[in-house]
Amino acid sequence: MSRIGKTPITIPENVKVNINNQDVHVKGKLGELSYTMMEGISITDENSVLKIQRSDDSRNQRALHGLTRALINNMIIGVSEGYEKTLHVVGTGYSAELLAPWLRLSLGYSHDILVQIPENLKVSVEAVPRTRGSASAVQSIIKISGINKEIVGQFSAEVRKCREPENYKGKGIRYHDEYVKIKPGKAGAK
Repeated sequence: MSRIGKTPITIPENVKVNINNQDVHVKGKLGELSYTMMEGISITDENSVLKIQRSDDSRNQRALHGLTRALINNMIIGVSEGYEKTLHVVGTGYSAELLAPWLRLSLGYSHDILVQIPENLKVSVEAVPRTRGSASAVQSIIKISGINKEIVGQFSAEVRKCREPENYKGKGIRYHDEYVKIKPGKAGAK
């Protein structure tokens, strides 16, 4: 049996879960999410503990068992705590700016990149002075938050894809906890 699928989900006090046939609605202090389960997957609520079961041991049902449990657990965490990703814009002259429903990125191209922010996400941009040696530069920090883990992660990946960090100077957009290994240039390779 799936280790993820058989793990029960504990419902926090401030979250309400409604199960109607194959539809699951989760409501919390931050918002409301819903999910329709696939055929063969069922869910039971026993004293604020959700248990997910599957109808048989076919390969497809085993895969859907763990997936369904993970998605419902992510929904419960999303409506109670929310999700947040932090991106750092690193590079001289690189910056980010918030313009109503758009995020404007200046990343060394001949033009600025405008990325439309999904309406169910909150995006904030702050400029932080950064000192490296004697030269000082300004680094932008982009914080993306929302209740849907998939949308937060997808939008973060789209922003990062505008200028992925390169390995020689480390310039680009990177996640907060991402490590970029800096390679030596032509002069350093002997």
